[in-house]
Amino acid sequence: MRIGLVQTAPILGDVEGNLGCCLDYLAQAQEAGCQLVIFPECALSGYMFEDLAHARSSAVTVDGEVIQRLLVECNRRSLHCVIGVLVSRDEQLWNSSILIGPEGIIGSYDKTHIPQLGVDKYVVPGRGPYQVHQTAIGRIGLQICYDWRFPEVTRALALEGAELVVMPTCSPSSSNELFDYIPRTRAVENAVFFAMVNRIGVEGGVSFLGRSQVVDPEGRCLVEAGDQVGLVMVDVDIDQARSKDRDQGNGLYQLQIMKDRRPELYHS
Repeated sequence: MRIGLVQTAPILGDVEGNLGCCLDYLAQAQEAGCQLVIFPECALSGYMFEDLAHARSSAVTVDGEVIQRLLVECNRRSLHCVIGVLVSRDEQLWNSSILIGPEGIIGSYDKTHIPQLGVDKYVVPGRGPYQVHQTAIGRIGLQICYDWRFPEVTRALALEGAELVVMPTCSPSSSNELFDYIPRTRAVENAVFFAMVNRIGVEGGVSFLGRSQVVDPEGRCLVEAGDQVGLVMVDVDIDQARSKDRDQGNGLYQLQIMKDRRPELYHS
């Protein structure tokens, strides 16, 4: 599978302009042979809203025109896409990511862990459960940004059979050191590919650092973007995440990451 990571610098509240940028990158990704294209958290709206009214005016509905244009483009280009969106539903706001395939919407996820920052001050926490979506390119689980600080999220997805966990994020520069080890830890402790796509730019006084990356099930970072807008790509062998058993030391000993768990000893 060729994965495209798209670092964007959304303009706060400019849904039409941000959408146009994403559609352009879908075209570039297709031309480069990508099968899956991943965008940041709140890629269509921006993140650092200072009031509820402005956030509401920048939200989209899942069945509305904005998402429909993404569906049409993914269908026309035979692409899978994960994009972070601010969703209006049931008169409330949700920080969501949507998994789109050539056939339409495959699944979605509402962020379950909510920090008191930016638009998250105005959204409703997702209710779960954590689901894995079967696609033509692999079994994909979704999480968003702050979720990565809670190892139970990625573990729950791995237990449901995830091969690739995708995490759109709006991570500020203060998170820089976390980028060195949390993605690698989540990948290796669950024997999954972990793909994290962050935004860049400055918004509401907050600087976002980029550093989008893909880590393999052995904890190796396969690609990392810098701090610029653009598309970076990596080829992965999804079969590496289909077995959770690991042969360490040329057959000297075996690790069975899921079978060796002792949940009866773990306490909440």
